[in-house]
Order: sequence, then structure tokens, then C-alpha cells
Amino acid sequence: MTDTILQPATYPIPANCFAQTVTEVQHHTDRLFRFRITRPSSFRFRSGEFVMIGLPNAERPVMRAYSIASSAWEETIEFYSIKVPGGPLTESLQRIREGDTVLMRKKPTGTLVLDALLPGKRLWMFSTGTGIAPFASLIREFETYEKFGQVILTHTCRDVAELAYGEALMAGIRADDTLSEMVGDKLRLYNTVTRDAAFPRQGRITDLMTGGRIFADLGVPPITPETDRGMICGSMAMLRDTKAVLERFGLTEGANSSPGTFVVERAFVD
Repeated sequence: MTDTILQPATYPIPANCFAQTVTEVQHHTDRLFRFRITRPSSFRFRSGEFVMIGLPNAERPVMRAYSIASSAWEETIEFYSIKVPGGPLTESLQRIREGDTVLMRKKPTGTLVLDALLPGKRLWMFSTGTGIAPFASLIREFETYEKFGQVILTHTCRDVAELAYGEALMAGIRADDTLSEMVGDKLRLYNTVTRDAAFPRQGRITDLMTGGRIFADLGVPPITPETDRGMICGSMAMLRDTKAVLERFGLTEGANSSPGTFVVERAFVD
């Protein structure tokens, strides 16, 4: 396999897709990378939504759901991806370079949007791995801080190196005058690892919730439906287990058509 991604001149672009140019690629680890593409002037989305993307390298290109990691007001679109050996899409996607073309469906969707939640005081964003992507969008969204007095982003990965994306997001917000003024002290990052013994916070987020450590570490009361709202994005097992914990705290799942006290995203990559 070569490192070259076949361009639109080779294969026709599906009518329901945009063909956009890669503007930036950054490899965080041998398993994780992020990239940005140009944004069509007609493309609109709500922070937290996902869209189907693919590559113009086949008559019927493989398309997968990716959460949009950039905010709705940004001029380019960011995605955060895992590298899956032999994956139908990521085997090629991880090789893209600036100037290559990425296909993007024209219609975004998703449940991790603010409209799907009832009003509350504190918003919890629970993520594992690349599940942090929709929250990368939401923590840079002005409306998030208009609706909630406190936003807590949790990010659990296997190793410390995989936490870099979330930490870079926080650093970027602090370095941006407009964002830092908007966010103030409302946003907190609580990251954990499951394999690296050198990191001070270890364990699955569900264990840290049921055992109460996360609340003690952050100095906040346990989750209650009167004040707390939740969003969940991660692996299938993480979604199931975190949903069960929130339900034990008394929260109920919502959707775009019927807002609730927590929402789950079930779109996955490879």
C-alpha cells in the first residue's frame, strides 16, 4: 500500500458528499491522530454532532461516523481518530497529508447536543479515547457556558500519552483571550488512565464515580437529577456501564425529540 490517497479526479464524488482539502495533520501517538479539513460555506452543524467521512479511493468509498471536534463557529473542521490496523477506513485515513482530499457527507446529526438536555447547573462530559472529540467541540461553544455554571470533562485512556489531546485542548482555551474569558473557571478536566501506574489518577470512570473518588477529588457533591446533566461518548462497554451508573444516580436518558438529564452517542469509528 502506498502513502498516496487517490484524488477526486480518479473516482467520482458521490452527490451527497463534499470533497474537502486536508489543511493539517498531527499524529499524537502510534494509535491516535487528528486532522483538519476545509469547511464548505454551506455546511452547518451543532457542536457535538457527528458526520460521515471517507476517502475518494473507490467507486463506493467506505464511510464512517466521526464526531466533529471543532466548534460550530470555526472556519475549518477537525476530527480526532484512532488508527486501526487493517481498518476499512483508518488503514488509509491515517496516511493522509496536507493537500489530500477527504469526503464528508452533507448532513450532520447526533445526540450529544445541548438541546437534548434539560436545564441544569453542572454538565458532566464522560469520554474515553477518541470519544473526547464531540466534547472538544462543546467546550469551545459559547452556549455551553450560557446554559451551565460548571462543566466537567472526564477523559479516560489506557496510557498517559493518550491524554495529550485533551490536555492540549485545555491549554488552547487558556491561551485564547476570547475563549479563556468566556470559560473562566467554569471548565475542569478530570483525566484518568487504566494502565500507567505512574499517573496519579487511575481507574475506569465508572469505578471512580461509584466509589466517590471523583467527587472528592473535584470537591463537588455526588450527581443528582436536580442539578446535574451528563453526556457520554466512548466504547460500547463504557457507554453501557456509564449509562447504568447515571441511572443509579437518578438521571434519565434524553434525545433531540425528548430532552432528558443525560444523553449517549452511539456512533462509532471502525
